[in-house]
Amino acid sequence: MGAGSNSGRIALWASELYPQICRTPKDALVKWKTDQTWRLPGTDRARGHFRNEQVLNGGSKTHRLPNLLLGTLAIQNLFALLAPSRLSIFFILLFTVSCGSAPPSPDTVSIAIEAGPNNLDPRVGLSSESERIHQLLFNSLVRRGAQFEILPDLAERWETPDPTTYRFILRSGVRFHDGRPLSSRDVRYTLQSLLDGLITSPKTSTYRVIERIETPDDKTIVFRLKEPNAAFLWNLTNGGIGIVPEGAGSGFQKKPVGTGPFRFVSYAHEEEVVLEANPDYFRGPPTVRRVSFKVIPDATTRALELRKGSVDIGQNVLPPDFVKALEREPHLRVETAPGTNYQYLALNMKDPLLADKRVRKAIAYAVPREDLIRYYWRDLVTPASGLLPPNHWAFESNVETYPHDPVRAQQLLDEAGLQDPDGPGPQPRFKLTFKTSTDESTRQVAAVIQQQLKEVGIQVDLRSYEFGTFYGDIVRGNFQMFTLRWIGGNNDPDLFERVFHSREAPPKGYNRGRYENPRVDALIEFARKETDVEKRKSAYSELQKIIADELPYISLWYLKTTCVYNRRLSNLELSPAGDFDFLQKLTVAGR
Repeated sequence: MGAGSNSGRIALWASELYPQICRTPKDALVKWKTDQTWRLPGTDRARGHFRNEQVLNGGSKTHRLPNLLLGTLAIQNLFALLAPSRLSIFFILLFTVSCGSAPPSPDTVSIAIEAGPNNLDPRVGLSSESERIHQLLFNSLVRRGAQFEILPDLAERWETPDPTTYRFILRSGVRFHDGRPLSSRDVRYTLQSLLDGLITSPKTSTYRVIERIETPDDKTIVFRLKEPNAAFLWNLTNGGIGIVPEGAGSGFQKKPVGTGPFRFVSYAHEEEVVLEANPDYFRGPPTVRRVSFKVIPDATTRALELRKGSVDIGQNVLPPDFVKALEREPHLRVETAPGTNYQYLALNMKDPLLADKRVRKAIAYAVPREDLIRYYWRDLVTPASGLLPPNHWAFESNVETYPHDPVRAQQLLDEAGLQDPDGPGPQPRFKLTFKTSTDESTRQVAAVIQQQLKEVGIQVDLRSYEFGTFYGDIVRGNFQMFTLRWIGGNNDPDLFERVFHSREAPPKGYNRGRYENPRVDALIEFARKETDVEKRKSAYSELQKIIADELPYISLWYLKTTCVYNRRLSNLELSPAGDFDFLQKLTVAGR
């Protein structure tokens, strides 16, 4: 049966669901899509779960396609077969369905996010949702510029009289949202609360280099370091840590108070975060009066809300097919910009199978990265060869890469003593567990990787969990392989220490794969203390070559910042890190 037949059959099937979807309450829609069992019209055997498994009757053979992505066909042919089918479903389920929606308020901008923030205390929260909201509620001593330069923020100026001393002078007239004036005591307390253990956070180790903090007056803060640290300024920027008022304790996250452009209003856990403009913001009040971050875990529902106009903005939260389909909506606009957010596969270096570098390289060669970028991502991502983005001053391009090569993958597995027990037969060489979050695009990509690893003899058990459960497992080292993204943190090479230094295993750092290499440790420590840029660059160059060879991470791609938004909004400027700074200058029609 050809692609046209499949497309028509799925379109016919989906058309029978229109009334059910429109009659389904919005809050039950996601559950219905997860649990409902359906049957394709005109077939006897083709049935499955709407999201978890869809079955297409292909004439003499039934192809099981999780999330409409997998099958026994080659990837290129599979995507060519399914492209019309997926778009038929998207147009029918997302666009033909037109359940009423109240007109948007000119005073409120609503933004779809995939998950709620895990902690609104900027000393603690680490998820991308947390850090992006932190940057609206809080300021830092200094901030990051578009070209990764360091710019003033709460500090109007600073000086470094010697390599271990940093003196900052604070701006005048800055107040917290509750009216208290900012002073050097607040800055000292923010860092000291971590160093003294009053607040437990993985961020603490970043600031252990501080020997003492001095506050000679209300506007002056002096940091004395134990040793030179070239990344110290960067670690004081937005995204690193925000300044909290003196006395902020462990319950601060429930009602955070900062100095940022927006003030906290409310957080209904895993439902909605509401912020309002800070009229006393030292750079001037934002143009948007109120922001609602709506937590919508399901990608289809996020697209529906954008289509209906009940959500204004979806940034980096939609699968590429949804983006391409929504692009045709007259009331929506799609914009993209180069991005730095980095997707990777992480491997557990303590696992007996994955401890062998040849096995890790075989997995890298088996991943069809080029096809995924072209056919799945529709070129909304660019290939990655390492943690740092290509426009970074320390980026090293001359590293080993792994184009899709199943034959080479099988050769490496043979060399590792993991021969195929039955040649082209069904028995695998070995089995792996691959853990992901429930994010739709992540699950779909993981399913394709699962199929391609099967082609070289690796049977993959794919397990998707709610993010809290998933993240807890990887922090504890309870995984063989997982995929995640670095959001903004990879804009400074200091992240190499947190991710790859042997002493930075959780809960202290982010070396979740428990990678160990004495030479890597030495290069990291040298580059951290060295202030000469060229010497640091040379050290980071060698470091990146080692990482690309040993593969504690398998690099996938950098995600472009992709934003779908309502045309009632204008003056929306995208950033490489995909943050929400544009809310400060955004214009809303009708105001």
